[in-house]
Amino acid sequence: MRRAIVIVLDGCGAGAAPDADRFGDPHGPATIRNTWDAVRGFRSPNLAACGFLAACGVPDAGRPGVERLGVRWGRLRPLSAGKDSVTGHWELMGVVTDQPFPTYPDGFPPDLVEAFESAIGTKVLGNKPASGTEIIRELGEEHMATGRPILYTSADSVFQIACHEEVVPVERLYEMCRIARGLCVAPHNVQRVIARPFVGNPRDGFVRTGRRKDFPLEPPRNLVDAIGGVWGVGVVPELFAGRGFRPLARTHNNGEHGAALLEGLSTDARFVFANFEDFDMLFGHRNDPSGFARALEAFDAFLPSVLDRLTDDDLLILTADHGNDPTDVSTDHTREYVPFCLLRRGSGAGALGDLDGLTWVAAAVAFHLDLPLGEG
Repeated sequence: MRRAIVIVLDGCGAGAAPDADRFGDPHGPATIRNTWDAVRGFRSPNLAACGFLAACGVPDAGRPGVERLGVRWGRLRPLSAGKDSVTGHWELMGVVTDQPFPTYPDGFPPDLVEAFESAIGTKVLGNKPASGTEIIRELGEEHMATGRPILYTSADSVFQIACHEEVVPVERLYEMCRIARGLCVAPHNVQRVIARPFVGNPRDGFVRTGRRKDFPLEPPRNLVDAIGGVWGVGVVPELFAGRGFRPLARTHNNGEHGAALLEGLSTDARFVFANFEDFDMLFGHRNDPSGFARALEAFDAFLPSVLDRLTDDDLLILTADHGNDPTDVSTDHTREYVPFCLLRRGSGAGALGDLDGLTWVAAAVAFHLDLPLGEG
């Protein structure tokens, strides 16, 4: 059985895209290269062997090459009007979004907030762009005293609701998010409504829990629909509203994602689609190049367990969905090329250069699985 495995190293951009200025990134973002320079190198021999570091322009990373596998590497230029996980993953599966989704640098408009408050039966706190960890530090105590949910956004197209698990039960938080999803329609068709549960207290501090849940827009038809029964790891199924994926327990960190990925490789799934989010979530958004480098080294140590399980009928693709340069002046995503590394036994080896569109991933998977090009 032919099988395709796509691993998305979330936020691991490969250098400024030509239109980076238009997306607010005039400072030459280059997530992996700048992380390498900031920490004076990190140890990732397996990523180097797979062509990942070469694709990201890391100097002296070593010549790509994996025993018994052909390795090809290059970069993909994003075409969609966004630099976020939803547009990135959709484009990886063949969908280019021409119109940007709405963002709210000054908070959500009063009519939307009032409609949401009326529907859930309570006022909200916040309603502004903020770091998720900072806003619960700022408003957590007031939330515990009043029971009012904390509403906030970011530079991305997101409507985020944070509630303490002992004040608002998680299922009630999810219900609020479903209500918000129903209200967030054009022109306020945000990409994702996100439940952000947390615990703790004002004295010892608040921390977010692993029961985050995303409520995205329904995607257009894409390659996942054409394949069906996809083994999705991490946030991936949520980004596609679960359509086309097997029902699996949500994983929440790179260690859990790795275990779920290996489990998927022992099943009859034709397509395993995994996102490893710690690079972006824990380190890119916090301007922490040292933590970013450590996460890359940890992933590198895990990678042989995937390579050792590849059969002659497998295609492995390593890529990313956008950049998130931890050395940048902001903590937002960055508009970058993404690495594109293809590994398959018996195939050729060499550099692919720069290619237009993250859709090359969908094309490679469709070709490998004998699906008509353009299916989905």
